[in-house]
Amino acid sequence: MNIDLQLRVQNLNARYVETIDENKLELWPDLFTAEGCYRVTTADNFERGLPLALIYASSRAMLRDRVRSLREANVYEAQRYRHVIGPALIGAERDGQVQAQTSFMVARIMHTGEVTLFATGCYRDRVVLGASGAEARFAEKIVILDSRLIDTLLAIPL
Repeated sequence: MNIDLQLRVQNLNARYVETIDENKLELWPDLFTAEGCYRVTTADNFERGLPLALIYASSRAMLRDRVRSLREANVYEAQRYRHVIGPALIGAERDGQVQAQTSFMVARIMHTGEVTLFATGCYRDRVVLGASGAEARFAEKIVILDSRLIDTLLAIPL
């Protein structure tokens, strides 16, 4: 096991959930490569190889547009997320990239104070490590939800 590699991927995931949980969404797209892909789908669709997604973006620019829409155009009930993520299971490094899988749970906290378990699942990531000392970035992040049911508008990224 390469501890440095493990820590780089876990740090990337920690920064990822921090941008969401602390409402620093403007920083979220910077965790992806320029052509980084972000997709939220269900375990059923993923296992069947279906391309359907609840959220889909194929570039950092699309992620920036999503954040801008959340801030300026979308109307949704005020809420926050709090992620709990497991350790990343990391594949072999190839050409400066690794595959990683990380389990997650997301609690949703409504403006009323109500807290519910909102989503569980796993992240399937392709991480570009970059040159020595450079920050790792997501080339692809697939959010695979355990359940097909989302009880409300999925506005904030998972």
